[in-house]
Amino acid sequence: MLRQYKLKNFNFKLVLFVVALSVLGYFAIGSARVSYQDRQMYGIIIGVIFMIIISLVNYSYYYYVGWVIYGLNIVLLLMVLILGKEINGAKRWVNIGFQFQPSELAKILLILFFAQFIMRNKKTMNTLPTIIAAMLLLAGPILLIYLEPDLSTSIMIILLFCVMLFVGGLSYKVVFTFLGLAIPASVIFFSLLLREDDNFLKGYQTGRILAWLNPEKYADTTAYQQINSTIAISSGQLFGKGLNNNVISSVKNGNFISEPQTDFIYAIVGEELGFIGAAAVIVLILLIAIECFKIARYAKDDMGALICSGMAGLISIQAFMNIAVATGSMPNTGIPLPFVSYGLTSLVSLYMGIGVVLNVGLQTTKTH
Repeated sequence: MLRQYKLKNFNFKLVLFVVALSVLGYFAIGSARVSYQDRQMYGIIIGVIFMIIISLVNYSYYYYVGWVIYGLNIVLLLMVLILGKEINGAKRWVNIGFQFQPSELAKILLILFFAQFIMRNKKTMNTLPTIIAAMLLLAGPILLIYLEPDLSTSIMIILLFCVMLFVGGLSYKVVFTFLGLAIPASVIFFSLLLREDDNFLKGYQTGRILAWLNPEKYADTTAYQQINSTIAISSGQLFGKGLNNNVISSVKNGNFISEPQTDFIYAIVGEELGFIGAAAVIVLILLIAIECFKIARYAKDDMGALICSGMAGLISIQAFMNIAVATGSMPNTGIPLPFVSYGLTSLVSLYMGIGVVLNVGLQTTKTH
């Protein structure tokens, strides 16, 4: 499982970008809620340790334990529904001596599982039986996450799944057929949603979407945080108000955003570090994704390429959704900003995923 590698193949740039983004998040969290800052540093340290260890484990090993990974994923998600701790009306956390969120780890486990699944079925990827089998395998984890309830994570994993299928060789014909069905289905979905007397989502989910569509109507309730988030980001201007500032007009100091260290951490970055800080987050996210794709390009096999592409897709999609929420471009989702938002499970899980990507890079057989 462990083997000797050449140090020159270790992607130090990727590590530098990830750690830099984490450190930026560490300072933003300290400014938002100083009581969470030390725990975030512990998460960074633990994450780096896991990343280094996993980067030395031959990723080809996951090919042979794919079903074990899938089974572990299902067990962890079932534990949430059976033993989970309910917070704010949702069961998303399990306490086994320490509290963690299985749905965050599920993202990494599903990338590893579907990477080996797609590689095994490469030749039949565009056949109906293989596509149906893949969708059924995805349906189990998605349903368990949705029942927590966590609709936004379910949607994000579906998008990630589509990215991996496309990278794995899914035909353009299948993609366009899917879009041809998805676009009108989305129109019908929003049409039904606007009928407030006949909704099929949970109350808070409907409220978030309606607040996004009509923020003025819900300015004092559901849309309150998003409106204040956009105000905070715009008020930062070019250089921001400074970390840990005491400016009375600060949205953070006025407590106009609840739990700013998690879902709306980008608002803190925008307000206190300005356009430069907000742009730095986006640039670092892009650099991380680019490095993952570069490693995917030179991977020795399809599984390595799929793992790297999956991680690039995960980080990019998750960052896009979080920043879109903070800027009022989409409904509130509760998706954390990768490596920046407070949350030890999310942070450590992402570092573990980066560790696998680094191992793929260590085994490259092509010239960069």
